[in-house]
Amino acid sequence: MAVENGKPGSTAPLSEAELQDLVAATDTGARKPVGYAAWVISGVALCWSLFQLYIASPLPFTLSSLTGLPLVLNDTQTRSIHLAFGLFLAFMAYPALASSPRDRVPVQDWIFAILAACTALYISVFYAELARRPGLPITQDLVVAGLGIIFLLEATRRALGPPLSVVALVFLAYVFFGSSSWLPEVIRWGGASFGRAMDQMWLSTGGVFGVPLGVSSAFVFLFVLFGSMLDRAGAGNFFIKLAFALLGHLRGGPAKAAVLSSMMTGLISGSSIANVVTTGTFTIPLMKRVGFTPEKAGSVEVASSVNGQIMPPVMGAAAFLMVEYIGIPYIQVIKHAFLPAVVSYIALLYLVHLEAVRNDMPVLPKRVQTTGVQSLLRFGIVAASVIILAGAAYYFIMFVRMLMPDASGPVLIVLLLGVYLGLMWYAARQPDLELDDPNAPVVELPLVKDVIKTGLHYLLPLFVLVWFLMVERRSPGQSAFYAVLLLIVVVLTQKPLKALFRGLQSSQQMAALREGFDDLVAGLIAGARNMIGIACATAAAGIIVGTVTLTGIGQVMAEFVELLSGGNIFLILVFTAIISLILGMGLPTTANYIVVSSLMAPVIVEVSTANGVLIPLIAAHMFVFYFGIMADVTPPVGLASFAAAAVSGGDPIRTGFVAFFYSLRTVLLPFIFVFNTDLLLIDVSFLGGIWIFCLATVAMLIFAAATQGFFMARNRIWETVALLLVTFLLLRPGFFLDLVQPPFQMVEPRNLYETVAAEPDNAEIRLKVVGQSFSNPDLTRERTMSFSLGPAGEPGDIRLEKSTGLVMQIEGDTITLEEPMDLNSLAGRALSDFDFYADEPVRVSEVEVSADRMPREVFYIPAVLLLALVVWSQRRRGGTLAGNPKAV
Repeated sequence: MAVENGKPGSTAPLSEAELQDLVAATDTGARKPVGYAAWVISGVALCWSLFQLYIASPLPFTLSSLTGLPLVLNDTQTRSIHLAFGLFLAFMAYPALASSPRDRVPVQDWIFAILAACTALYISVFYAELARRPGLPITQDLVVAGLGIIFLLEATRRALGPPLSVVALVFLAYVFFGSSSWLPEVIRWGGASFGRAMDQMWLSTGGVFGVPLGVSSAFVFLFVLFGSMLDRAGAGNFFIKLAFALLGHLRGGPAKAAVLSSMMTGLISGSSIANVVTTGTFTIPLMKRVGFTPEKAGSVEVASSVNGQIMPPVMGAAAFLMVEYIGIPYIQVIKHAFLPAVVSYIALLYLVHLEAVRNDMPVLPKRVQTTGVQSLLRFGIVAASVIILAGAAYYFIMFVRMLMPDASGPVLIVLLLGVYLGLMWYAARQPDLELDDPNAPVVELPLVKDVIKTGLHYLLPLFVLVWFLMVERRSPGQSAFYAVLLLIVVVLTQKPLKALFRGLQSSQQMAALREGFDDLVAGLIAGARNMIGIACATAAAGIIVGTVTLTGIGQVMAEFVELLSGGNIFLILVFTAIISLILGMGLPTTANYIVVSSLMAPVIVEVSTANGVLIPLIAAHMFVFYFGIMADVTPPVGLASFAAAAVSGGDPIRTGFVAFFYSLRTVLLPFIFVFNTDLLLIDVSFLGGIWIFCLATVAMLIFAAATQGFFMARNRIWETVALLLVTFLLLRPGFFLDLVQPPFQMVEPRNLYETVAAEPDNAEIRLKVVGQSFSNPDLTRERTMSFSLGPAGEPGDIRLEKSTGLVMQIEGDTITLEEPMDLNSLAGRALSDFDFYADEPVRVSEVEVSADRMPREVFYIPAVLLLALVVWSQRRRGGTLAGNPKAV
């Protein structure tokens, strides 16, 4: 066993070159050929980026109208070309085996790359013919489809490792052999022929070329390109420096800076592993310097980098997939995801603060000493200035658009470029940022004012992105396109403009211009190479989606989970979380979300609704997404933990376990927001959102103190239990209210329609259905189902039928049910084993609506009292809010 610093289980950290190889092996391709092969890879990657920019721009429509040629491609054709680029580069950039050559591309890989690209392009080239014979593939179609599936699985294995390919193969095997007698009867199905399967998986938009690949080609590529070019421009370095300038001087400052820089990098990054290596090479050595063990230093970086995947606006591309799967606007996804992500990061900052205080870690020296009051006042001034500036920019733009409605676009573009020139002149007065060596004897923390001056122009593309997304309400793809256009201008001109404003010679200015052009090309190439794995992942995940559609395995999963849980909602969520963790092992964030959401999100909604609990679809998708990305942390796979251990020199398995412990708040949040949807800001006002944010933040800080065993002093056991109880009281007061007052009240059958008509918007109604079992006539079945009544304003009978899909007949005190017209609806599936043609009719034995109760906020009172008791107890032992590590 290797030993470093006298600690068993540690290994020597990897060098910078080895770390870049690690990122390349997972994100951009480990092969670095020389000669014409390198030119081909770079050229194809560059063409991919240019193609994506072309289809996102208005250029195809303009050229089509000018030339009369059909230059506008439909969605299926763009997906086909998108995948062709991805497959070609996967075979060229990723070696087949660990022993395969890295400095050249073998002949067979050239052949595979070309054939794989051709199988994908087949859909685009023969699109018209395939459209004329839907569901009737000819031999040529089937040969191409079969080869395409094989090439796709191999490309996915090379780019992402075996897990996703193995999962896809298992699902394909289920398609073909699902009728086998050796399968349990509960999951058996009729099976499909090769032609039927290939038509579903390759020749239609129900499989590989379905929604996931469409999201990859329409949205994800542009955001990955945006992040890659922003990093190439120097924004990644700017974020790290800014984080250290803000937090580096605090106790445990490097760890806090790691959290903040990973959050800012996560805004634009789609890879937790790249996040770990990018920020970790600087933050982890500094964390070790101030007293963190290699495992804890790596764990902080893992927890903060993986959390970057839950941070809007990108969320590892899951945000765009949610738009398609749930059918809500992108801005709504951002709204629902924002609060849990921010609260999680604040709690992680507090967690590392407690770790530093508990172990009395030293602080890095600060160049300018200020008091706490001065720092707080300065932060308040900066925050207020940002808010005022944002408001002024908003009203100024609105004023220009009102004043010059026809010419406002060109005018605003000129003004934007003018602001950019002004910021570049300001930045040129400061020396360029360079990362210090974290292993140097003395690390000098930068000043915030010096860092800010050098990178204000990086905020302009972010401003454009946010403006188009949230103010203009444009599509994510269109918003990213305009942001990338501005970023192209920044990358191309920032160096020559600095040279010009610094008064350098013309030869130096021309050299800077060439550097800017090289940076632009390198950024376009890097963005495309970062997309190889995502393109393969979304295409391969389409096989899982196609299998779910073709076989109905989703309904089987719902029955399986319901059988295991016995209808208990908490157990349903626990089993779903475990399955999501298992399915997510070894998968990148995007593929991870596609797999777990396709299988498990509908299961949560369907099984919970069929057992009397209404869980919104967005909450179910966020739940499985959170647990899917936790697989990046959780041993034994935990790819991000292995990457962090490679940087820190710590033990990867131990790093994974500590990182999972640090991520417990990310485990807790999904269970809370499923039942308390206020955390997702569902039907919450602006002021209500501020209150919920403050409340959730306090609760998660208390939870961090409980799990760390340290608050104002080291916790006693009863204090830890009390803090956990306070957390639960603050986050889920409705649980205790349900124990005191029943959440529902009975409705008399004769008053059913009047009651339903009087209920407010989106009120909940529960129906207890009783009837004979279709499969066993001697058995009487019962099922309690919950439904949302939707908007008010309609007669009770119409509103009830629309919301439930059930037709009811009321005779006195008896409510009988007719068989649901849509057997594939939620009610139809839930009542599939009820015999509607038996002698005894299926009836609704109980109807319940929400009861009038005291406010659940009453339970904040015991939470505050219990917290006060813990504070009093710890202060008696000498604890303070700043922490007293010597208090026992």
